[in-house]
Amino acid sequence: MTDAVPLPALPVTETPPLLDRIVQLENVRVRFGTGDASLLALDRTSLTVRPGDFVAMVGPSGCGKSTILKLVAGLLRPTEGNVFVAGREVGAERIGIGMAFQNPTLLPWLSIRQNIMLPLKIVKPYADTYRRDRETVFRDRAEALLARVGLAGFGDRKPWELSGGMLQRANLCRALIHAPKLLMLDEPFGALDQFTREELWSVLQDLYLETRPTVFLVTHDLREAAFLASRILVMSARPGRVVEDRAVDFARPRTLETTFADAFGALTNELRRLIFQARQDQAAIAPATATQETAA
Repeated sequence: MTDAVPLPALPVTETPPLLDRIVQLENVRVRFGTGDASLLALDRTSLTVRPGDFVAMVGPSGCGKSTILKLVAGLLRPTEGNVFVAGREVGAERIGIGMAFQNPTLLPWLSIRQNIMLPLKIVKPYADTYRRDRETVFRDRAEALLARVGLAGFGDRKPWELSGGMLQRANLCRALIHAPKLLMLDEPFGALDQFTREELWSVLQDLYLETRPTVFLVTHDLREAAFLASRILVMSARPGRVVEDRAVDFARPRTLETTFADAFGALTNELRRLIFQARQDQAAIAPATATQETAA
């Protein structure tokens, strides 16, 4: 990795919300489908997140972690309950949101730099000045981000010329280019080898400490959650709900040596126990539910 390159400030910034909470879910339920074919994905979930929190969500597959991301990002409406972001109901007034998923989905006909700068071309207020600033401050910020993730000199390459790990680094740059207040990460490193994943943990931590967005991370990697997060939410099996909200108080910046500490191992083991228990509870509930449906 190269030495840290300061990120140029954007010429227009949003006024940060003067709130003690940036995300709030109140008794939220999400049901997909109707009638006998409906599926309750998220059940009676309440959650409060403060500005600058780094929240990791872990739990069994299908427990509703990605559903919560979509609710906060405004991509999904709750069946019941309320979702507030920056003090307003989702959809009433949007704030800057960056998103990165396991599949980078970069546009193959654009260069890496052009892909990274796409949010600036679309998201207000930056879209209004894109033509003016794309070859100056916007380009400088893109190049600085590329350098921070170890891709200096790759801005003119096309996505098909880069490896999977390099594409995911570029994907992270695209999520951060417009200085989002909320950063939504859904298994962003899940497809990478362990060495690349651990390297990008440190990159993400450094960028988080510099820019301080509020972060939601969905991951199946308990070490990743413990390394990156300030809070870890453990979800029950479907229908999902938060069964544990655990603070992570390891000093920052964290290093790979942190992961070998006894306290770190104790935390990941406890998370593993909670998730195992959630699976056991679901296995016990399923036969009873099936019996009730048959009787009905």
